[in-house]
Amino acid sequence: MRQAEVTRHTLETRITVRVNLDGTGQSSLHTGIGFLDHMLDQIARHGLIDLDVRCEGDLHIDGHHTVEDIGITLGQAFAQAVGDKKGIRRYGYAYVPLDEALSRVVVDFSGRPGLHTEVAFTAGMIGQLDTQLIYEFFQGFVNHAWVTLHIDNLKGVNAHHQCETIFKAFARALRAALELDPRQTGVIPSTKGAL
Repeated sequence: MRQAEVTRHTLETRITVRVNLDGTGQSSLHTGIGFLDHMLDQIARHGLIDLDVRCEGDLHIDGHHTVEDIGITLGQAFAQAVGDKKGIRRYGYAYVPLDEALSRVVVDFSGRPGLHTEVAFTAGMIGQLDTQLIYEFFQGFVNHAWVTLHIDNLKGVNAHHQCETIFKAFARALRAALELDPRQTGVIPSTKGAL
């Protein structure tokens, strides 16, 4: 089983993340930000990744450190769990609609961190989550999971719908990229022989 547990303690946050990349979509989430819990649940459920996230952050200031540091810790956990990447499909993409909103996410477990986004949220806050922090979450993730990630919100009027399509598409793209390819057992999916 491809599993990992990562703990990150700073003066701003205390975080523990557990992942099982070969799970069934179970989650236990306590970040202190309800809408962030809802988005992390999308990753678990639609990615078929068991996910446990516990965070005590300095929410009396704002959500920035909590959201960014969860992205960092989740990225570290994914990097550990995926290991040497032998046998994975490596690339994944998904288009996900929710009513009027539509997003596309493409991921490459390339070993090279890169984030490219085209998202114009129609509201500054969704519940207690500042929409500017969605970028910070994904930047933290790609920097520490060592992936290239493209996120495009193609349509959307409702910010909740925009964000939910992004996270659902991210989950589906992860699921595709991390799936073990029976035709590539034990093979690193790169002509370089390393990722």
